[in-house]
Amino acid sequence: MAKLLKGSLILIVSLGFILNFQVLAPEAETSNPEGAISALLTIEENSLLAISSLPEPKVTRRVKVIVTAYSSTPFETDSDPFITAAGTQVRDGIIANNLLPFGTKIRLPELYGDKVFVVEDRMSWKKGDYHFDIWFPDHWQAKNFGAKHAYLEILES
Repeated sequence: MAKLLKGSLILIVSLGFILNFQVLAPEAETSNPEGAISALLTIEENSLLAISSLPEPKVTRRVKVIVTAYSSTPFETDSDPFITAAGTQVRDGIIANNLLPFGTKIRLPELYGDKVFVVEDRMSWKKGDYHFDIWFPDHWQAKNFGAKHAYLEILES
């Protein structure tokens, strides 16, 4: 990664606008206690944009699982299909499982590369502990996903 020095100017052309960024931090590669790299940029002298690069999460365990999908329909969920068992709103990146605690972060590298999912929902007890259900916004997307065997990576919290 190239170093950005204080006073550096970066010009970006986007949708016909020229954005002028100026670095405020001494260097963009200054580490904070968590190991993240951060800097602040000004945009047109009246806005700030934070830049960070977080360290790669560590994999604590790798498990072979069954992965299926569900959507927010009453016949696939309960009477409040847009609220997870953890009490949050459904959104991209939500996954259901009965074994892992809420908030556990996981990856399915064979299916989604580095995308991180968060356990915030539960499934029927009949599915067991090694079955994971990915939330999709549309019933047909979930249906077309089908059922897959894959390795799941549990990430350090």
